[in-house]
Amino acid sequence: MKTLRRYITRQVLAATALVFAALLMLFAFFDLIQELGDLGKGRYSLWLALLKVTLSMPGHAYELFPVAALLGTLFALAQLVANSEYTVMRVSGVSAMSMVIAITPLGLAFAMTCFVVGEFVVPFSETAAQKLLLQSRNTGVVAQEFRSGLWVKDYRSFVNVGQVSTDAVLSSVRIYEFDDQYRLKSISEARSGDFRGGNHWLLKDVVSTDFDGDRTSVRRDTEREWTSVLNPGILNVLMVVPERMSLTGLFNYIEHLRENGQATQRQEIALYGKITYPLAVVVMMILALPFAYIRARDGGISAKIFAGIMLGLGFHLASRLFGHLGLLNAWPPLFSAAFPTLLFLLAAFAMMYRVERR
Repeated sequence: MKTLRRYITRQVLAATALVFAALLMLFAFFDLIQELGDLGKGRYSLWLALLKVTLSMPGHAYELFPVAALLGTLFALAQLVANSEYTVMRVSGVSAMSMVIAITPLGLAFAMTCFVVGEFVVPFSETAAQKLLLQSRNTGVVAQEFRSGLWVKDYRSFVNVGQVSTDAVLSSVRIYEFDDQYRLKSISEARSGDFRGGNHWLLKDVVSTDFDGDRTSVRRDTEREWTSVLNPGILNVLMVVPERMSLTGLFNYIEHLRENGQATQRQEIALYGKITYPLAVVVMMILALPFAYIRARDGGISAKIFAGIMLGLGFHLASRLFGHLGLLNAWPPLFSAAFPTLLFLLAAFAMMYRVERR
């Protein structure tokens, strides 16, 4: 059994690596096509576009791990069935559960690799890609995201944004304005800011403190116009979505939001998703096993690969769907993040039980 386990591991590993490479090349090609439309903006050249595509690869790799593992396992098993090797294994007494045990160590290795990429590589590459875009397009913005929110250098001003919503609404805005001698001129705090087009924002509930030598004055406005180089497009580039943040960054950000009485549902779902998503790699590999029992006359390799693609898409859509449903219906974050993986695991064992009974 030890020799058989090694053989199956080699076959699945080779097939998964091939599928993984093909999927990454496909997504890189699509990314490059999308980036070509921005060529010529500022200093954005073809070489910078290629670098941007390269920096996006770890994020795609993290998302594609379960699908690649599913398709790779399907392809390897389909080859074993086509060569009658799987039939010989079954006749020799290899049960479906023995196959699960044989591929589980490789699945756990894939899951650990997926976790490492998502935890250490993706946040770094996403941040580097954002800085590359800002520097190449001459926006005049330098930014960094901390626990206290997003900090942006807007020429002579430093802007701190606590939170950015999907409809271009800023929350907890602080603006530190300096003169040409880099002396602090004023500090403005606004509850929120709405984008009005161009580079114009409408700040609400604004409290400003002006500094004039040794004198200070405080001013309060219900609404105030604010002109800044910032716009929703730049903010989308600057803000790292919770799903691409590290576990440490997510945990610290959630604590900060709680301290300030803000909602943390989306960030908590992303946090639990970071923990459960690598385990989906093992689940997808187990889910591929029942398809080895499909006879060649029932469709062969092409039918199995097509079924694998549909299952992979179904898992991806289910994960996104439950994340949004959990956010809308205030479901427990752990349930929203883990239920799709648990559902597909139960489906895998149900299919294994069915084929064993046949």
